[in-house]
Amino acid sequence: MNLVFKALADPTRRRVLELLRKGPMSAGDLANHFPFSKPTMSAHFSVLREAGLVETDKVGKAVIYRLKLSVLEDALLGFASTFGMRMSRKTKSKPPTGMEMKAWLQNR
Repeated sequence: MNLVFKALADPTRRRVLELLRKGPMSAGDLANHFPFSKPTMSAHFSVLREAGLVETDKVGKAVIYRLKLSVLEDALLGFASTFGMRMSRKTKSKPPTGMEMKAWLQNR
């Protein structure tokens, strides 16, 4: 779980995940959304892969990234249970936002 939170700690990597919520994208298409060099973006992609937050497929010379929600769900459920929150994957509600989590913690 530490690898997941390390990956999520960086705003660039969080933005990559936001972009992938819309659907799979190539490394080049993702990199075009950022003012960083391709080697820098490659390092960000590597952290996301190591954390298990994305999956990759090679199509010709292109590397296609796809969001892997199950790992993110597991991390969020584990984090929520640390604070006594009970959530399950069967629940159709969204995970709490940062502000909701903060309000919940303040009201305990």
